[in-house]
Amino acid sequence: MSTKEYIKNFIKDPNIASVTPTSKQGVKEVCSKMSFENRVVIIEYGPATGVFTDYLLNQISHDSVIITIELNENFVHYLKNNVQDGRVHIHHASAERVQDIMDEFGEQADYILSGIPFTLMNNEVRRNIVKQTHSVLKPGGKFLPYQTFFQRDRHLKDHLHEHFSSVQDRYVFRNIPPMRVYEAIK
Repeated sequence: MSTKEYIKNFIKDPNIASVTPTSKQGVKEVCSKMSFENRVVIIEYGPATGVFTDYLLNQISHDSVIITIELNENFVHYLKNNVQDGRVHIHHASAERVQDIMDEFGEQADYILSGIPFTLMNNEVRRNIVKQTHSVLKPGGKFLPYQTFFQRDRHLKDHLHEHFSSVQDRYVFRNIPPMRVYEAIK
């Protein structure tokens, strides 16, 4: 998808978190908290054009799985036409449906990545997504949401502390816009 098309989607859809896709450095920073030595099940909320998906496909084993959950219909269409790998399962849905999707899948996740804009959600939706995220992770699994750097604790970090045993965050300035990356461990 061209930058121009991506920006058009950003303007039309208030659920898109950033005017540009995450940079390669940003992707590596977020994924540095993951291990790819064994089979993994990864859920990705808001994959957009698949910059994380593409990176992950080059890291994971042949028997690993990536489950994407994307709300924007244009991005779902783009992913279905451009990601031709049997390890990727693309769902056109809200992250609020993660429990239903994983019930159908029959496994729990090792990692969940999220670029969805928690800042733009109401408190009930935030709390629900974080709660369901916790429930579909394996013990020791990680939730790795990344947000624009101006994220306030009440938008996400406070909710993470309600459900996860360990929560850390850091800033990544080598991305436009800079990101705040969280690591919440079940």
